[in-house]
Amino acid sequence: MEAYTGFAEVYDIFMDNIDYPKWTEYVISLLQEYNISEGLVLDLGCGTGSVTECLAAAGYDMTGVDMSEEMLGIAMAKREKSGHDILYLCQPMENFELYGTVGAVVSICDCINYMTDPQELLKTFCLVNNYLDPKGLFIFDMNTSYKYRELLADNTFAEVRDNCSFIWENYYDEEEKINEYVLTLFIEDKEDKRYDRFEECHYQRAYEVGEVLALVKEAGLELVAVYDAFTREAPKEDSERVYIIAREQGKAERE
Repeated sequence: MEAYTGFAEVYDIFMDNIDYPKWTEYVISLLQEYNISEGLVLDLGCGTGSVTECLAAAGYDMTGVDMSEEMLGIAMAKREKSGHDILYLCQPMENFELYGTVGAVVSICDCINYMTDPQELLKTFCLVNNYLDPKGLFIFDMNTSYKYRELLADNTFAEVRDNCSFIWENYYDEEEKINEYVLTLFIEDKEDKRYDRFEECHYQRAYEVGEVLALVKEAGLELVAVYDAFTREAPKEDSERVYIIAREQGKAERE
């Protein structure tokens, strides 16, 4: 069951509880705090392009990378409607390639948790460091182990909309730190009004903040800050999402 195939079609419908403009305002405030108010920015794990579009509207020259062709198809439809000049590339995060360096890389909506192998996450961080301008900024978020352990755990969630519905069966293996959720989707066929059933299985890893910071350092990035999501405060024991800010170091010295 491949992730983000059938779900891509209704992803934005079920994610309408996320205030993407507000989330992007927070990211922009972080970028501007470190003097990045324009220029090239990569949205790594861009999905359907909601954050990418918001950043493009704010004046950034955007590139979006995602491994799901279906999600990128929706992102490109948004691009056609908005008229924003966004480059989309279908690539896995751990093997992405760009045409040059960028001033900043952002990765929002717990894309990092999808990297279940710490070595692949390290490889991703190394690529980010490689493609950042000297002192370029890397901003990413991740779900915390508290969220997986206390809020998602072994629960079942369901939601019904006018033309689609889903059942989300969640399983969290605390020993392995792997969160598995099986999505059963029912999506209305617009032609014959019947509902098609899709099943997808998604896996995420519950990283401890310290574990990720060690990988950031190993990749050659310099840690700037760790925040409880949407604040400038340190993470708490019950933080559900954290933001980590790092920057490139070394290119200027090598040059």
